[in-house]
Amino acid sequence: MYAIELEPSQEPTDQPVGGLGTTQETEDPWRVDARCRDGAASLTDLFFSEDIGDIARAKSFCAGCVVRTECLGAALLRAEPWGVWGGELFVNGRIVANKRRRGRPPKVARPEPVLTWEIPVADIA
Repeated sequence: MYAIELEPSQEPTDQPVGGLGTTQETEDPWRVDARCRDGAASLTDLFFSEDIGDIARAKSFCAGCVVRTECLGAALLRAEPWGVWGGELFVNGRIVANKRRRGRPPKVARPEPVLTWEIPVADIA
């Protein structure tokens, strides 16, 4: 086990390192307007699901977001490994148009799911 000894002038403090503020203060300002931001991270399972239906729902949810392009650009800059970001699916750090089902592909292709509903978002006043 390692022990770290602090110099007298290096007392631990509650102040962030480097003079940066909290996560709320340092994050991208466009995130405040993101449609998926509800403060409780309740949609995380939807945006990082392996289920093809959930992926389609996440993409349709992003379709109505006003900061979709900023989200996609930030995900590309961070090299996000997976999930739905800005309405696009990332798999192994690359944008993929469609995720294939597991196993052998069927002889007759299944039609793409059509989603006509949207997930309701509570109005924050």
